[in-house]
Amino acid sequence: MVRAIGFADASLGSEIQDLTEMELEDVADVVNSLMAAGFVESIPYYDQVGLAELPVTSFEVNPAYSHQLRFAVNNRI
Repeated sequence: MVRAIGFADASLGSEIQDLTEMELEDVADVVNSLMAAGFVESIPYYDQVGLAELPVTSFEVNPAYSHQLRFAVNNRI
């Protein structure tokens, strides 16, 4: 999911769904979990994003965690 969101630019929820090839409900669950943990932020800001808002909401990796997440994604076993 973090790879689908990317580290440089914000990604729309519909783009994330296309890249991950996951059901909309599953994408929403994962994105909401990443947002709850503080790893991902939504534009505009939501505490949790609903199914109706997901496709048109942009998401980006929280800059405070960008370095650690990039390292984890690139060095996974």
